Amino acid sequence: MVVVNASQLRFTGKKLRDKIYYRHTEYPGGIRTTTAGQMLEKRPEEVLRIAVEGMLPKTRLGHQMATKLKIYAGAEHPHAAQQPLALAVGE
Repeated sequence: MVVVNASQLRFTGKKLRDKIYYRHTEYPGGIRTTTAGQMLEKRPEEVLRIAVEGMLPKTRLGHQMATKLKIYAGAEHPHAAQQPLALAVGE
């Protein structure tokens, strides 16, 4: 699946300030935190990837499904040969 325009993702309420993403550097005490607002500025495609992977099953099938997901911040993508169809999402 190809997802474009991930930079136009919107949060409701105070989530831009209050939602926190955690990652660990694998060193003792190496926890790193980032707010949703900072994450949208730097890597908007990762916000959507984390959300989708959180909904997938944590099995081999879920990991295989996650590898087929292609997310791009802008409207351009290199998958024109596959002729993806636009899917209208209600606003």
